[in-house]
Amino acid sequence: MKQIYKYLATLGFVGYLPVAPGTFGSLAAMFLFLMLRLPFTAHLLVLALITVIGIHSSSYTEKVLNEKDNSHIVIDEVAGFCLSVVLIPHDLAYYLAAFFLFRFFDILKPPPIRNIERSVAGGAGIVADDLMAGLYTNLILQAWRILI
Repeated sequence: MKQIYKYLATLGFVGYLPVAPGTFGSLAAMFLFLMLRLPFTAHLLVLALITVIGIHSSSYTEKVLNEKDNSHIVIDEVAGFCLSVVLIPHDLAYYLAAFFLFRFFDILKPPPIRNIERSVAGGAGIVADDLMAGLYTNLILQAWRILI
């Protein structure tokens, strides 16, 4: 079971890519959700499942790797991107915008994202800051969708 947690948290080899594993984790999530084309309720169910699995697997993996929010852990990017595209049209342009906006917020970490990252320990903190980046992304895309 321990190896499964580590495999899930790192998305197998993706978390071990030598350059930008978080970006590649987000890219994998983008293609996954673009291909799945989930209806709303299924999308929310997958989001909840990834969040719970992400919290547990990243908590375990953080301890094994002996580093807070280790860069090999990328399941949090999947959870965050999943939230980014809730109720967003299944369209490549929207998904590319979601990808770039999500990476922007995940890397820059404007308030309160950085505060969440610092104040919430373990897997919950690892996943929570990405969920907040996903929420920021989704709100911008919803506004864009309404205005255009």
